[in-house]
Amino acid sequence: MEELFELRAYLEQGRYEDALRIIGELEEMSKDDKINRIDSFCVVLLIHLIKEEAEKRTTRSWESSIRHAVREINKVNKRRKAGGYYLKQDDIHEILENAWAEAIESAADEAFGGQYDAKWMEQQVDKSKIIQKARDLIALST
Repeated sequence: MEELFELRAYLEQGRYEDALRIIGELEEMSKDDKINRIDSFCVVLLIHLIKEEAEKRTTRSWESSIRHAVREINKVNKRRKAGGYYLKQDDIHEILENAWAEAIESAADEAFGGQYDAKWMEQQVDKSKIIQKARDLIALST
């Protein structure tokens, strides 16, 4: 919020270079927020895909969570007025790769009644297959 007051003051004073710098900072903060939100939904998506593969089953709740995560990833990533997307598919892939560790831990806590740890869970699933499935689901929705 402080940035907006500073931006207004710079514009009123005719300090356009400083105003543009603040605008750049605000744009960066906005993009960081979007990336963080996409990351959170990627974790949720991966958790449910991991549980599906590990337990060799699905539930309506997991399917609903998968659909919701994919919708939200695409909604947050879409530029409303300018069109296009904030992140390209390669960026999404990187986020999925980085989200894996958190997702595998959470999936281990949830799958099989939480009786196995993340290391065991990771041995039960094919990481590259799951990440590719997540990428395909996200890409199909764009």
